[in-house]
Amino acid sequence: MPSLSETADVVICGGAAIGSSVAYHLAADPGFKGKVVVIEKDPTYRYSASALSAASIRQQFSSLVNIRISLFGIDFLRNIGRHLAVDGEAPSIDLHEGGYLYVAGDEARNILEQNQKLQQSEGADIALYAAEMLRSKFDWLNTSDLACGTYGVSGEGWFDGWAVLQAFRRKARALGVEYRQGEVARYIVEAGKLIAVELTDGSRIACAAAVNASGTHGARLAATAGIAIPVKSMKRYVFSFTCKGEVENCPLLIDTSGAYCRPEGKRSGDGQMFICGASPPAEIDREWIESDADVEDVDWSFFEEHVWAPLAHRVPAFEAIKPGRAWAGPYDINGLDGNAILGPAVGVPNLYLANGFSGHGLQQSPAVGRGLAEHILHGRYRTLDLADLGHERIVAGRPLTEANII
Repeated sequence: MPSLSETADVVICGGAAIGSSVAYHLAADPGFKGKVVVIEKDPTYRYSASALSAASIRQQFSSLVNIRISLFGIDFLRNIGRHLAVDGEAPSIDLHEGGYLYVAGDEARNILEQNQKLQQSEGADIALYAAEMLRSKFDWLNTSDLACGTYGVSGEGWFDGWAVLQAFRRKARALGVEYRQGEVARYIVEAGKLIAVELTDGSRIACAAAVNASGTHGARLAATAGIAIPVKSMKRYVFSFTCKGEVENCPLLIDTSGAYCRPEGKRSGDGQMFICGASPPAEIDREWIESDADVEDVDWSFFEEHVWAPLAHRVPAFEAIKPGRAWAGPYDINGLDGNAILGPAVGVPNLYLANGFSGHGLQQSPAVGRGLAEHILHGRYRTLDLADLGHERIVAGRPLTEANII
């Protein structure tokens, strides 16, 4: 049997935004003097959702816990230098609070109205606009079939996701966290307690706690500890295009079809660049990812049929565009309710889950990292209760309803 001579207080499986945020928050806790080891199989993060996502943040959710997570997240990003500066050098993440704009027809009007009231009650700066106001504020928008829209006046927008990932990682290392290239093959559990992680090279690290933040491999890894989570990895596309028409002050627009777009960079002589995408309609077979390499191929027919067409209807200037590059990235989908699975695993309480973010992981990484670090060190959430996202609801088959998953 391989030796357990190496020990750590906490082993984090996966070093992208979630894993590195947990590592940073553990190491930054003034009462913690232990050893944290992050195991990351690919330090280039080539297939990581953190590096491949559209990197945005919003408070326009329908559940309290997600709204509160994002309110903390935007405050963290606004003040990232205070948290993640190293040797006096603050990270540059290009945060742009351009807002989200959700639009709805008559059939979904009540949902937006109810959500907006909840968001405002928590302090989120979300405005509700009738169709007439939408036309006034966004004169490039086709509102002929719209009843209303909700707009993030402040606190919503987009940022450099790669820079945020690297900032967490750099700060964690500066605080003494050890990053190691490797892959965790399985958890070693005895009498309902995790005692070690075993890597694919056969080596083992004994630990008091472990965090499963392994993205596309999260469900497989959890299963080695006897923990079942309904998480599968789905391919999602991001497309870019350039539009010469005037689409001024465009927020991140969520169309009634589910297609989205937002500006990318500054306008040039060729026009304004946008990135866009859409969640696959229910009638389309989902592209489930079995291995990292499955991420790479892009289906341009999806852009033409399910992204460009609805966006050109909503923004007539998009009828004439120049397509650009495109890429694909992984979404770890929680099949129960589309929300993250966080906290101690039922049956193995020193195994902490951080899985199934369904596209929300990067924006939720500051609050999730803080919350899991608190629970590991103090046995409970101290500043923001994340229990609604706990593994218990998965075991009970009790979904947390979230209307605003895109």
